[in-house]
Amino acid sequence: MWRDPGAPVDSFYEVRPECNVPNTRFRIKAGKTLSERKWRAAFAPDGCLDIGKTLSRIHHGGIHPSIRGEVWEFLLGCFDPKSTLEERDQIRQCRREQYAKWKEECKEMDHVVGSGRIITAPTITEDGDPIYDPLVLLEANPDNALPSTMHGDSNAENSDLSSRNSSGENASDGLSLSTSSGAEKVKDPGNHVRLDKKVIQWKLTLHQIGLDVLRTDRTLVFYEKQENLSKLWDILAVYAWIDKDVGYCQGMSDLCSPMIMLLDDEADAFWCFERLMRKLRGNFRCTESSVGVESQLSTLASVTQVLDPKLHQHLETLGGGDYLFAVRMLMVLFRREFSFGDSLYLWEMMWALEYDSDIFSMYEQHASSGEKGDKSKAKTRQYGKYEKENMRNGGNNPEANLPISVFLVASVLKDKSAKLLQEARGLDDVVKILNDITGNLDARKACSGAMKLHKKYLKKAKK
Repeated sequence: MWRDPGAPVDSFYEVRPECNVPNTRFRIKAGKTLSERKWRAAFAPDGCLDIGKTLSRIHHGGIHPSIRGEVWEFLLGCFDPKSTLEERDQIRQCRREQYAKWKEECKEMDHVVGSGRIITAPTITEDGDPIYDPLVLLEANPDNALPSTMHGDSNAENSDLSSRNSSGENASDGLSLSTSSGAEKVKDPGNHVRLDKKVIQWKLTLHQIGLDVLRTDRTLVFYEKQENLSKLWDILAVYAWIDKDVGYCQGMSDLCSPMIMLLDDEADAFWCFERLMRKLRGNFRCTESSVGVESQLSTLASVTQVLDPKLHQHLETLGGGDYLFAVRMLMVLFRREFSFGDSLYLWEMMWALEYDSDIFSMYEQHASSGEKGDKSKAKTRQYGKYEKENMRNGGNNPEANLPISVFLVASVLKDKSAKLLQEARGLDDVVKILNDITGNLDARKACSGAMKLHKKYLKKAKK
């Protein structure tokens, strides 16, 4: 029987001709891929969305690239599917205003934010003192490389590089001054402006963000434009400022990059990324004794031990019982293992499978404890296929509340189990075998395999 091979997505995510990248397996298939027509038809006249109609289609055929951004906003909890169009417009406007305020705070602390440029070299020391390296100054101040203090102007500020966090108040009394962001700067007895520790920490991350931005998705034509690079840098810089606990960590640029491409408005892209980080920020939280993703690695070890004890024992014998070789897969959700188009396809399938229509109210904290227990609301609650399976098996039971990403990695390990058992004689071999899957994974097959392993694990865990 003839089958529709589907249309490629190359025109939506154009690759630079000189770059050799894996072919995208995802194809736009009529009747399977969520089309713009089917998406629009899922909305009632007042704008309320029957998201249940779309979850299954997303799982089986993904989302058409032309509507991907707006569908993701619902999958990630930016909007309540039961909200009206008017309510969403109000929320969007409020969020855009909030983002503008945060960005302005950051711009006051470092004028490169919002300038259309990015920073790739540190502009201050760990003590908060400005770095006067000519190349650094030229990058941060291309129009006027030398700050006024270097010309001997004692009345000028210490330099744009070190004092952009001023609230505009008089600092001559030497007391700590609060800025609009709650940060502080202090003048020491030598009349030198010293930055608050939070500001220093933030400014120290800016060059790392810049370096990562320059390495992110550079095979795509989209990022040949400086304005797109600077938009990605601005969003990450603002996020690093508002997330006081985690700030910025390598890998976040890989998660944020698609948002820039899918949503035209910078503020909308920021909020989509912010919602994704609510799901994943635990992966980036590090302490002196543990790495954020460590709990998922531990879970992966337990899952593999139950589902494939022979492989688990082999990995332990090789010294890989901590499963650190899987860090990258979990940290950035397989961005490096799939082509760009396929990684987006994988993400939306995962989110559709894990979807809970209460995600918006949980994030916004609009619902009180009484409302959460409302039976009428429970009847309208909608879940993705994976989440339904979790709810059937106890909901809050830790064994039934594991992220699908863990089972995706377990699915990859199962697929490569025979090769790992036969050929891996050390951890380097394990890494090499797993690296060979890059560009050769089928996103839909991986999700189906994860679902099967999830069911199998829950059955065995009950015994």
